[in-house]
Amino acid sequence: MTSLPARAGRRCHNALNPLHSTVYFSPDFTKELAEVGVTDSDAAYFAGRGAAMGAVGPGVITAAFYNFNHALVARHVPEVWRTASPEVVLEARLRAVDTTLRRLLGEEALASAEMAEAAGLALRATEACTRHARPLYAAHADLPVPEQPHLAYWHAATLLREHRGDGHLAALLAAGLDPLEALVSHTATGKGMSPRWTLATRGWNRTDWDAASARLRERGLLDADGELTEAGTALRAGLEDTTDRLDAAPYEHLGAAGTERLTELGRGFLGAALGNGAFPADLTGK
Repeated sequence: MTSLPARAGRRCHNALNPLHSTVYFSPDFTKELAEVGVTDSDAAYFAGRGAAMGAVGPGVITAAFYNFNHALVARHVPEVWRTASPEVVLEARLRAVDTTLRRLLGEEALASAEMAEAAGLALRATEACTRHARPLYAAHADLPVPEQPHLAYWHAATLLREHRGDGHLAALLAAGLDPLEALVSHTATGKGMSPRWTLATRGWNRTDWDAASARLRERGLLDADGELTEAGTALRAGLEDTTDRLDAAPYEHLGAAGTERLTELGRGFLGAALGNGAFPADLTGK
């Protein structure tokens, strides 16, 4: 039994996660990783997000990230760790976070009482996160909390994002969606990444995409035009509901008032970031 309004945790996640995620698309991230020798964008992403797990092999990255073609991952991992150790990558990532947030939010916002409040609320929420069956969250939970409020806020947002993400992957697996089927069906909701972006960044090709679409049509989840059927719409809605349930603990711990306040603060920071060009223009849309 929840004490929170319906979808309160999801709304809070939607307010916090974009500012967390934009770092990986930031020119500051590209610059910092290049300065430690990682110049390929795919290698930088695998290293930047996976470094908390240590110098793992390609199988671990593929498993934890779920929707990337393993052949693409294996092209860069573990070779990337010979260029820059996980410790070096994590330091470079945090420098990129600092530079990106300063650029997108400004010095006044970073030094504000609101930023300190948001960091405190987000960190309090993470106290109820759980490690079991959540490898990306668990790895990041072992990292120290940065002292500066804006970095602590990003760290906490990362923990909340990976906690929800790990739970979402469990929901995808239970629903019988393989990595590309998950991407195709998400794109069909109108909220996912564009096929062009997916094919360019996830290591799949058009033949793979068409084959996944055919499998979804055979299950009655997509129609002939590539749109979700009634069953497909229900499946995707059910996935989000299951993810909400698996991710309820942090927001239950924070409480209704705390979750609402964190959402309000997160939306304020996100609005400022969006106004300063936080995201690539072709990330979404068909």
